[in-house]
Amino acid sequence: MDITIREAQHRVDEWIRTVGVRYFGELTNLGILMEEVGELSRLMVRKYGEQSFKESDKQKELADEMADVLWVLMCLANQTGVDLGDALAKNFEKKSMRDADRHRNNDKLK
Repeated sequence: MDITIREAQHRVDEWIRTVGVRYFGELTNLGILMEEVGELSRLMVRKYGEQSFKESDKQKELADEMADVLWVLMCLANQTGVDLGDALAKNFEKKSMRDADRHRNNDKLK
């Protein structure tokens, strides 16, 4: 199922207001975001790095962990009035202007 970023933010908001009852506070969600990024990090280190899997991590899926991170990020965006689709478009523009030649001329990337 393909959905836009704006639609995803709206669906997260609808879910929070109906199933989830209400948003956690912004600082609580920031802490949850940090926890979710930590879980994603732990899974990637085990899958792509040198650490071996713990039994408790063997059933976890990378896509699900990434979705958890995105979910909480969307909660924070909704709470703070940020349209992530618009923000991402502006960020592409900023990076394109700033980095137009920087990466191409970086010998380490060749």
